Parts: sequence; structure tokens; C-alpha cells
Amino acid sequence: MAAKAVLIGALDTKGAEFQFVADTIRRMGVEVFTVDTGVLSEPLFAPDVTAAEVAAAAGTSLDALRAQNDRGGAVAAMTRGAAVVVERLLAEGFVGGLFGMGGTAGTTVGAAAMQAAPVGMPKVLVSTVASGNTRPYVGVKDIVMMYSVVDIAGINKLSRRILSNAAYALGGMIQGRLAEAEEADDKVTIGMTMFGVTTPCVTRVRETLEAQGYDTLVFHATGTGGQAMEELIRAGFIKGVADVTTTELADELVGGIFSAGPNRLEAAVQAGIPQVVSVGALDMVNFGPRDTVPARFADRTFYQHNPTTTLMRTTTEENAALGRTLAGKLNAATGPLVVVFPHGGVSLLDRAGQAFDGAEQRQALYAGIRSVLRADIPLLDMDGDINDPAVSLTIAEQLLKLLQKK
Repeated sequence: MAAKAVLIGALDTKGAEFQFVADTIRRMGVEVFTVDTGVLSEPLFAPDVTAAEVAAAAGTSLDALRAQNDRGGAVAAMTRGAAVVVERLLAEGFVGGLFGMGGTAGTTVGAAAMQAAPVGMPKVLVSTVASGNTRPYVGVKDIVMMYSVVDIAGINKLSRRILSNAAYALGGMIQGRLAEAEEADDKVTIGMTMFGVTTPCVTRVRETLEAQGYDTLVFHATGTGGQAMEELIRAGFIKGVADVTTTELADELVGGIFSAGPNRLEAAVQAGIPQVVSVGALDMVNFGPRDTVPARFADRTFYQHNPTTTLMRTTTEENAALGRTLAGKLNAATGPLVVVFPHGGVSLLDRAGQAFDGAEQRQALYAGIRSVLRADIPLLDMDGDINDPAVSLTIAEQLLKLLQKK
């Protein structure tokens, strides 16, 4: 079955705009499949999946939503239903890419549908809110959001150009995927976490693994990075982990801006895949510009990483708690696991002569891990700092051993 562009949105209020996009994509030689999420009235043209079907997928009915006359409730229901419908279409195997557009409601519905699709599948979302905070919509998926500039209300000189560009983008991505010869790729994929202050370590680990034929994905440990890696682990895409940079735990504990949430470090544990874990960048909590740091931290030690990023040194007490948290999560592991602890420092800033050098904090972190970690989980002590070549080589070699045994 040919890969199709699946268009999702309200065909009652945005019917003309969706018709324009559909026609544009069809002219590129790509088939179109439409899903109607409009509740107010009948669609401008007949969709492949009706709004009634979407409502039913959400456990309600179109008549009930109209009778309730509650816009918020209707949007919530169609958001749920659209995700269910897309999951069904994906299972049928013909979805080549996804397209949505609208204001806050249309963006919410379209984004939810795209969240149901795997990473790597083309996703384009034209939105009136794409110039603001897009994290609630994009999350950890590869959604392309295009700012509509003007409201999506008719086809005019400007909207014609913007919607054409969006249609060409999706059509081109689908065509490209169809045209490229799918390479037989039997490489095992490894997930890795990195920060600027752990880059030398992760780079050496990555190069060592790649030299042995492994495919590596490096995630920037900024909250969404950790979440993205863990989602790909749960999806079965990642088969091993070098979790060098666990700094997101510090932001979750202290209240920084790069928290990956309370479930960080749990996906690999639950999946039972081989993993080597270290304590990279647990010396710091991340904030925005200096004037955004909460007043309660006024007496702490800071380092201005750049004009928009302020780093705060974690305390002895926080490090002890972080060690216990990390070990407690790892204790649930069912697969092979090794923990590597670099006593010489956990980042480029935490070593002799640098701004965050803290032997006392490192010892508290180590003691916290040691006090909780299961006795059968190896805890390897290294004299150097985390970016020492010997530490990098140990992490790489330990993971290779675990992968080969697995």
C-alpha cells in the first residue's frame, strides 16, 4: 500500500485550508488521507475518517459533544480520539507522514496525533503558536512546527505561500523516504548522554563503540534529551546505554530548568538492557540568565556558562541525596549494569583548580551511592576525573563486555 500523507484537523472551520494543502500534496504525486476532528458543523469535504469516528475512538459521540456545547471538553475528546485513530492507521501500515494545522485547539489535536507516531516519521504542524513555547506540543518527538504568521483563516496571498511551503515540506519528506533505498542496518544502537562539560568523555566512548560497529545516539542532557532517550529505550530502539551524564537528576532534586522528570534513569532498568552509568555533571544545577535564579539560592556558588545559562554548584547534602537516588533507581535493574565513579571530578568544572572543584561533595555523592547500591552491582572506582581518557576507556570497555554477554 502506498505511503500517504495523513491530514488531521477540523474540516468544518479549516476545510478550505486543508483542501488547499491536500491539493498541493496530491500535485506532488503523494496520496492524501484525511481525518476530520471538527465538532461545530459538517466538514467542507468528505473525509476518510469522520469526526464521528474520532469521537467514538475517544469513548464519546459527536452528538454528545455538540449537545454539551463545551469547547474545552470537545477539544479534549477529539485530542484523545485523534491519537487513537492515528495509532490504528499506523498499524495498518500506510502512513507516510502526518500534517496538522490550527490555533491552540488545532495545534493541540494535531500534536497529540503526532505524538502517537514513531520518531523518524515526517510530521509537519502549522500553528499560530509556533513562535512561542513549543515544548508542550513537540515533547520529545521530531515534529516540525511552522509559524503561520497570520491566523489560519482563509487562503490569501500570505497564507497561500506558508501553507504551500508546509505542504511541500511534508510531501518532499514522504517522497524522499520512498525514493531512498532502505539500507540493511543490523547495527546495535547505543544511547549516550552528554553535556558540554562531559563532551571529551562521551566523544571517546562514542568513537570506541563506533569502531566496534555500534550505532550511537548522543542525547543532550537538558531534560528533553533524557526523556527522548528513555522513550526510545521503551520503544525498543536503543539496546544499550552509556549514561555518562546523569545531571538531570540534580535539576529534578533542586529545581533547575533541565529536569527530565521523576522517572529519569528508569527505562533502561525496566527494559533490562546493558548499561554503564556514571555521575557526569552532578556537580551542577542549571538555570537561565543570572537574574532568573531563585532568590533562595543567593548564597550559593555559581558559574556563568554563557549569557543565558547559569550553573549552580550542588552542595554536600544534595550530593548525598543524589547518590542515594541514583543507586535506588539502579537497584531495580534486571539487566547487566556497571557504575563507574570518577573520584577526580564529575565534569570539566569539578576538578583541581576549576570553579566547582569539590572533593567533599564528590565523597558525599560516592557515599550516597555506596550506602544504597545493591552489593551485586559493580561500582568501579577511578582516580581520574570523568573526562580522563582512562575513565572514558573504562566506560566503553565495560559496556562492550556487557553487550557481548547479552
